[in-house]
Amino acid sequence: MSRFFAYAHRVHARHNRAGLFLSLVVTAFILASAAGAHAQFGAPPAGTRVLDPSVLRPPAGARVALVEFADMECPDCARANPLLKEAVAKYKIPWVRRDFPLAMHNWSFQAAVNARWFDTRSKSLGDEYRDQVFAAQASIVSPNLLRQFTEKFAAGHGIALPFAIDPQGKLASDVKADYALGQRVGIEHTPTIWVVTANSKGVPFVEVLDRTKLFQMIDQALADTAVSAPKAAPAKVPVKKPAGK
Repeated sequence: MSRFFAYAHRVHARHNRAGLFLSLVVTAFILASAAGAHAQFGAPPAGTRVLDPSVLRPPAGARVALVEFADMECPDCARANPLLKEAVAKYKIPWVRRDFPLAMHNWSFQAAVNARWFDTRSKSLGDEYRDQVFAAQASIVSPNLLRQFTEKFAAGHGIALPFAIDPQGKLASDVKADYALGQRVGIEHTPTIWVVTANSKGVPFVEVLDRTKLFQMIDQALADTAVSAPKAAPAKVPVKKPAGK
């Protein structure tokens, strides 16, 4: 009988250990799932930690502007582009477009060089090229297809595209300078967009983290930079002299 109870005790102990192990596994799975859910549905990441704000200001003579660091192969940059176009058309404010091509994209750097080549013909042509690249981005899956797209764009504007767009490397140096500037500012992703102001009663620049609020942010920036009209001096009331004097 004692051997039976000893055997039963060992079986019971093994059963308890198995149950404890299963409980730990289930608990770990629940915690991991909760962590994953928090990562997926938690608060959005904080804005860019600006290291050098000197570039975050409007061009001379402008009260408010948009400053954007973008990668022409970045899908979210393509999604943001129509909204930014709409904003600058609506509010008649400058749009400072900076290049920040990411290493993981195999044609974005060349696209930025191409856009700057069209800028040398006219800034409006360069911006039209950028807009059309963003619109056709999904179909441009290689550097070769980018070249074909660019040749077609140039031909459509009566321009002969040279075999070597940037033989001296000057345009490439300009793109790299923008990228270095973005690193100095603290850029970590694309697009990074700010509403920037001059002589503002509010904050000098604010990052656009929620693009649905872009127009509201521009309205606030314009209000913060509005110049108050000088108060008119009170009209002088003529003093009537007594009659006979």
